[in-house]
This record gives sequence, C-alpha cells and structure tokens, in this order.
Amino acid sequence: MARTMTLVQAVNAALAHEMERDERVVVLGEDVGINGGVFRATEGLYESYGEQRVIDTPLNESGIVGLALGMALHGLQPVAEIQFADFIWPAFDQITSEVTKFRYKSGGMFTVPMVIRTPYGGGIRGGHYHSQSIESYFVHTAGIKVVIPSTPADTYGLLLSAVRDPDPVLFLEPKAIYRKAKGEVPGGDHTVPLGSARIARAGEDVTLIAYGAMVPVCERAAQRASEAGISAEVVDLRSLVPLDEHAVLESVAKTGRVVIVHEAVRTGGFGGEIAALLAEKGLLYLEAPVVRVTGFDTPFPYSLEGLYMPDEYRVWNAIKQVTDF
Repeated sequence: MARTMTLVQAVNAALAHEMERDERVVVLGEDVGINGGVFRATEGLYESYGEQRVIDTPLNESGIVGLALGMALHGLQPVAEIQFADFIWPAFDQITSEVTKFRYKSGGMFTVPMVIRTPYGGGIRGGHYHSQSIESYFVHTAGIKVVIPSTPADTYGLLLSAVRDPDPVLFLEPKAIYRKAKGEVPGGDHTVPLGSARIARAGEDVTLIAYGAMVPVCERAAQRASEAGISAEVVDLRSLVPLDEHAVLESVAKTGRVVIVHEAVRTGGFGGEIAALLAEKGLLYLEAPVVRVTGFDTPFPYSLEGLYMPDEYRVWNAIKQVTDF
C-alpha cells in the first residue's frame, strides 16, 4: 500500500522491508542502533531486530567496511552506514582494494553482496567536512555500483535492488533533500532496477542531466524555461554505475542541446564523463556545445554554500546559453 514519505523515511522503510524479508540482512555503523542514526535513517530497527542484526560499531570506518566485507563473504547481506560521506576515506583502501576486487581475484568463486549507505553533498550548512560529493572517486573503481536516488519512491526501490544485488553497491543519499523530498512510495516488494535512468520531466528543446539533489533544481529550472517558451527535458540518472547510456543518448537525439548539472567540483566531476559519452556516441545529435553547471574547484564553503551549489538560476542561464547558440 502506497504511503507518502520523505526520502529518509523511504530509506528506513526499505531497510525494514529487507530485514523482515531476509534474515541475512544486517545493518551496521556508528550510532545506527540505539540512537537510530544521526539522521534517524535506522530509527526503530534496533528495537525490531535486535543487537545481532543492528550493530552499533566503534568510530572506525575501515573497520565498518572490513567487517561488512567479511560478513558478505560468509553468507550475510550487510548494509554498512558511513555517517557522512566525507568520513569514508579511512575505508577507501578496504573498498577499492578489497571489496571491489574479490569477485575478480577469486575468478567468480566469491561475490560481495553488500551495500555501503552514506549521506553526501551540501545543503545543510555542514561546511567542508560534512558536504562533499564523493561519487567520482568511486565510479573510477571497477567492481562497485554507484547509485544516487532523488525521490522517496526511487530511494525505496533502488535500495531494495541494491541489497539484493550480488555485487557491492555504494548508495549515496542526498541529505539536502532527506526531508524536503516527499512523495508516494509504493512499498511492499517494489524495486527499481539499477542502471535505469528516469525521465523526471519530458521536453523537446534541451536536455538537463542530473542526479540526487540536483534533480529538483533542474525541475525548477525547467519550469522557469517553460515560462519563456523553452521545453526542457530532465533526465535523472539514478545510477552512475551502471549508467543508462541509452536514455541519455535518446533524450539528446531528441533535443540536440545538453546541460549537465552536479554539485561536485567541476574538474574530474561525473559531468565530464557524460560529456565524453556525448562526444563519442552522440556528436551528430548536438546543435550546441555541452554546458556543465557544477560546484567550483574549491573546498566546500560554509558561509558561501548558497553560491557554491548550483541553483535554478545558474541552470536557467545555462539553458539560455545552449538554446541561443
């Protein structure tokens, strides 16, 4: 039965559903148990499933991921939480050297069915230690899937798919819209396939490509464009790895103009990968240069957060740039 939820409530509901469905699913991380998580994403799970399946760990990200890896290799399906994406770096070696390599180095004898959940990005005035976008560090590493939802329904459905996937999944949750994004969630066994993009808004004149908290920014910019007679299509990638290339190319073939939006820094950001895809496979579709609207190549600021993060006005200016070309 569908219920209206916020994005963080959808995380909680998805975890509860999977823990009820499969006793091999365990949750672990700092404060995930008795406290219910710093954002309350795991609230109530400890009371429902006990300390054997909802495990409060020490403040040790390398240990959290290493423990989850061992669990996954021995038949469990762990969901590890890193309290903020900015704190994932102590676990970087475990993830990139061990978690992502086990299927390959074992010749397929072992799989690693584990999820690493973490809130990422700006929007809560967290400053440079609580606001970073980390996706590009991990899309570069073969062997891990990178998933970023933007709506409660997709959060629920993608998280179910991530928990059931035989390979490791980095599940990045845009904390800027944890409680701002609200919508109906089908509930039950509703899954969303990993690697499938979503057309958040149909359009004919320009394609806006985004993920996470930038999707509603693009939707607002598209509405502003419509008032000026420009029809903008918004493509929500949902998964960066695997990437739905077909959906991207199909939209660009229709519109001929592209604006790519993400809050991560510009240099080395995932937008460059999308631009490269269009140069290789969609060049003849383009009627204007690809434009990126991104964060800046600086540490994430505290007092200037509103200037750093892309907003509907920066996206609208980019829309005008590509449509006036």
